[in-house]
Amino acid sequence: MKLFKTLNLFLFLLLPNLIIGQNQDSLFNKFQPKFYNINGYKINVEVLGEGDPIVFLAGGPGNSHDYMQGNFGQYYKTNKVIFIDFLGRGLSDDAKDKSEYSIMNDVEILEEVRKELKINKFSIVGHSYGTVHAQAYILKYPERVNKLVLINGFHSGEMWQANCNSYNHYAKTHFPELWQKVDSLRSLGYVSSDPEFYKVYEDFPIKYVYYHNTKLRQKVPSKKFRGMNVDVYYSIVGRDADFFVGGSMIDTDFRRELKNIKSPTLIIAGRYDGVSTPEYAIQYKDFMPQAKFVMFEESGHNPYLEEPEKFYRLFEDFFEIK
Repeated sequence: MKLFKTLNLFLFLLLPNLIIGQNQDSLFNKFQPKFYNINGYKINVEVLGEGDPIVFLAGGPGNSHDYMQGNFGQYYKTNKVIFIDFLGRGLSDDAKDKSEYSIMNDVEILEEVRKELKINKFSIVGHSYGTVHAQAYILKYPERVNKLVLINGFHSGEMWQANCNSYNHYAKTHFPELWQKVDSLRSLGYVSSDPEFYKVYEDFPIKYVYYHNTKLRQKVPSKKFRGMNVDVYYSIVGRDADFFVGGSMIDTDFRRELKNIKSPTLIIAGRYDGVSTPEYAIQYKDFMPQAKFVMFEESGHNPYLEEPEKFYRLFEDFFEIK
């Protein structure tokens, strides 16, 4: 959610050391980029394995597929796993017009990928922002989804805004020295997308927002990759995204429709998540009572890293993976 917190999370603070990177590359090297022409753009899709297909949707918005591949790519042994760099992300083309970066455009790219791969139905696993276009997709194309997993996600623009407010309150009360600089820039009219502003805003320690265990590392390749495109983020969440949500996110609201989803659904939240806070995450129990909701009591925004044994056991039971 927080742009430069997310950027730091996936690119800088959580990059593996050399040895870990070399070990991880043995998985990443099994996947090969393949480009499909979708609406005049080259979109990178990486597929491996046989069996029931599962597509994994990364967060951001604006992140590449890499960290999801690092954490879920091993399921190529039992399933056909699919990773997509959506428009403006990873190895895929950038949009000619930033207005093309939107939630529903991501939905339509996902549908075109399904057609290109000649898949009748697939399961969807979304993390963070990835849960947003996962929900939008299943509500538009319910007959195309087998199972749905939402990991630390968002049910509405209101929820995204509430979490911005929550994080900023935390930052202000815990780091008043840094917040004074933020206040000064805000009083001069600077917004989230101004480089002068986010250079200050990104200095807030990420460890207090994302992880209960700050020594954890995302599983990403050792080679350099485009982990985040800020143009995508600001287009979808708005030019002042860390304070006032805009873009296509602000008008997003799945709450009244969630009860209509028939596909088996697993919803995962983290007790210490400062991005998708429990205050709002737990509302899924009311809006989607037919789903299985699990709170990870010792996790922040990435329970597959913080409580991996519990997470992957739950994940494999849900997908009946032996």
